[in-house]
Amino acid sequence: MNAPTLTRADVPVSLLQRLQDRLTGASGRRLVTAVPYGFLILFFSLPFLVVLQLSVSDSDGIRFENLLRYTDGVLSLKLRLSNYLFLISDSLYANAYGSSLRLAALNTVICLLIGYPFAYFMARAPERQRGMLVMLVSLPFWTSYLLRVYAWKGILDDHGVINELLLNLHLIEHPLRMMHTPFSVTIAMVYTYLPFMILPLYANLAKMDLRLLEAAYDLGATPWQAFWLVTVPLSRAGIVAGAMLVFIPSVGEYVIPEMLGGPSTLMIGRVLWDEFFSNNDWSMASSVAVTMVIMILVPLVIFNRVQNESEGTH
Repeated sequence: MNAPTLTRADVPVSLLQRLQDRLTGASGRRLVTAVPYGFLILFFSLPFLVVLQLSVSDSDGIRFENLLRYTDGVLSLKLRLSNYLFLISDSLYANAYGSSLRLAALNTVICLLIGYPFAYFMARAPERQRGMLVMLVSLPFWTSYLLRVYAWKGILDDHGVINELLLNLHLIEHPLRMMHTPFSVTIAMVYTYLPFMILPLYANLAKMDLRLLEAAYDLGATPWQAFWLVTVPLSRAGIVAGAMLVFIPSVGEYVIPEMLGGPSTLMIGRVLWDEFFSNNDWSMASSVAVTMVIMILVPLVIFNRVQNESEGTH
């Protein structure tokens, strides 16, 4: 005998209303926000705490000692800070951090200068063409990241596509040295991370109310003034989102400096790899990783606080 099925009509209206009120009320909002918070705690906070513990723990190369010790009724906390002191005193790490920040900032600026006009063109294109333009921007993601980076070796090498073309046209007598320089790293990083700048900007610009531009024109603004006084301020959220999506992974980039860079482009991702897998010094590698995360998080926290305060004043 089949069990009777319960339909929406059989549920009392008051019960449905109470359920809807719970989902849309304070408890429902807490449930919705608990999902991303739980994700961050599980996949970021807990692994970060493990790495932080390794960075301040004594080890014999294999085992790490506990930070908390209880002996003879005394509970003691032992933190090993020698790794962080060595980071400050050794110029290798300072140069690697500085090089990573400079290249990441340069990559972000170039991606913004190239990506903003492209995103603006996409947002102002006819609606039937926007889907095709978004697909073209996303097209590089359909191929392997390693293959795309490796292809630049064939383009920028001493006997690559560019040098062979210039030599055949008799524009140069000797191959241009482009590989293993900051130029090769920068151009590959711009190519790799440019879609991460274009897509947030496009999503922001496509939602902009064009009537605001018409109002600016009616008040006597030129197209250039309307762009700087209306379009750019309204697209600030897209600029910030794109800049963060480009800058943060660029700081810890490893593959591009390893394959295309040289001694002058030593970035912290390469140093981190060497400490983990070449030197097998997990404690020192954890200190390098914690310092890199703090360098990224502190400016983000300060920026978000300043932005929230500025929005609260308006």
